[in-house]
Amino acid sequence: MSDISATDELGEISGFGYERARDELVNVVKMLEQGGMDLDDALALWERGEALANRCEEHLAGARQRIEKALADSDRE
Repeated sequence: MSDISATDELGEISGFGYERARDELVNVVKMLEQGGMDLDDALALWERGEALANRCEEHLAGARQRIEKALADSDRE
């Protein structure tokens, strides 16, 4: 995997919804657990997994903020 395509692939993750990022992360973990790949491929897969996990965290943080705002708004009423 070249640096340019790796950057493109990781950049595309920023557009993923929560469910897609979560599902792909599950697949990445399964592939890493199976092993049998060379170090460069494993590292690239690990990096993709990190990017997917970060995307999931972004979605969860956004949901948490929305819930906190909704609760704060209902307390004011």
